Amino acid sequence: MRQHAMAAYRMVNACIVVALLTTGCGAGSAGSGSTTAGSTRNAQFDQQLHDRLPAAIRERGVLRLATDPSYAPMESYARDGRTIVGFEPDLAAALGSVLGIKIEMVAADFGAALGDTRKGTFDGVLSSMTDTAEREKEADFVNYFAAGTSIVVQRGNPHGVTDLKDLCGQMVAVETATVQVDLLRRAQSRCGTRPIAVRTYKTNADALLQLRTGRVVAVLNDTPPATHLAADQQTRANYQLASSVQYEPGLYGIAVAKNNTALRDALHDALDRLIRSRAYAELLQRWGLTTGAVTASTINAGG
Repeated sequence: MRQHAMAAYRMVNACIVVALLTTGCGAGSAGSGSTTAGSTRNAQFDQQLHDRLPAAIRERGVLRLATDPSYAPMESYARDGRTIVGFEPDLAAALGSVLGIKIEMVAADFGAALGDTRKGTFDGVLSSMTDTAEREKEADFVNYFAAGTSIVVQRGNPHGVTDLKDLCGQMVAVETATVQVDLLRRAQSRCGTRPIAVRTYKTNADALLQLRTGRVVAVLNDTPPATHLAADQQTRANYQLASSVQYEPGLYGIAVAKNNTALRDALHDALDRLIRSRAYAELLQRWGLTTGAVTASTINAGG
């Protein structure tokens, strides 16, 4: 989902969530939601990395990361409506184990999360946020996953959508402040006198409601959540993928304030520890996301 010339590639595997994990080291209250993450035996504490964390975070004992829990299997509310579960809460818990600190995933407004991090409301953002050149003006990104964008339509595809060009002259819903908004803006050049009518919503769940009720013909999502919608028992009766194409593949990143290099570098090195120890691979396997794996942690590699 990079913010430059459009590209597409074929998906290899569908991602299917097989379980909600409710044991481990990441539980706790977090704003309007709490996280309960699955444990991973390979996430081992590193005293040197702990000592490199900013003093304020070490003294507080908690690292607070903003997230929008409307994006399963990356992050979403469990059936209790309060606990945030998914790959990213599990990744946060594993990073916390390495750093020797509790990491809370705090339910937040995705569109405001970078600004709130810059102001110090949060320590960072872990919310399927694509690292782009524009966003790197506001924050630094520790890259941990790769994904593109897919088109989600109603089950049965009543409008026959198979490509972005089929959205010309149609109404489409997306979450505000996402790379999908930018992708649709660039796609308008193909539409001539029949532009795409883009409607933006505060959360992805709000956008999907528009599709489910027939007010729009499609929603653009990152491919892992899109594939989850088409495969999960609770949602597959309503949604399907328009095609197997992923548009503009890019890198997700944990966003931190640009003046917080100590936290950025500690998270980067902790993630590398998880990748080398195979704890990262274990988490990807747990959530059916192995096709998005990165082989090493990077900083600002998506822009």
